[in-house]
Amino acid sequence: MSNPFSQSTLLPVGATAPDFTLLNQEGQPVKLYEVLKKDWVVLFFYPKDHSPMCTSQVCAFRNAYEDFQFSGAEVIGISADTVESHQDFSERQNLSFPLLSDPKREVAGQYGVPMVLGVIPSRVTFVIDPAHTVRLAYSSQFSAKAHMDKALEVLQQHCPPAS
Repeated sequence: MSNPFSQSTLLPVGATAPDFTLLNQEGQPVKLYEVLKKDWVVLFFYPKDHSPMCTSQVCAFRNAYEDFQFSGAEVIGISADTVESHQDFSERQNLSFPLLSDPKREVAGQYGVPMVLGVIPSRVTFVIDPAHTVRLAYSSQFSAKAHMDKALEVLQQHCPPAS
């Protein structure tokens, strides 16, 4: 029997991160490679706006957002929720980073983000450097804060503090 939480399909560390353009919570397009011209990117996929575990994950990134900025990284969240849902979620949680809408899960598919038990989108975080190289591919369905911790750890190892 295969493991429903398998990381085998994830885009691996060392791979080139696929470029994409998705709409943020304001309905504005965000192109990954444009963001990477300035900063590292912490790209996290999460299942659903407003759910308890996802809210915990998003708020962990929100609470550490200054640390990510200090490390020279931009944080971007992605789920299949609508732009309108993201806008409401972002406002309720007072987020300073974009949430992108991937309604058909096309970008999630490019990054190998699996569906748990075939129905629930996985919780996966990638750290991508300005050369478009994946430096972290971390999957954990049940440890929301660990996504923020692992991403920050990778950035602190690889990035000099922003001046």
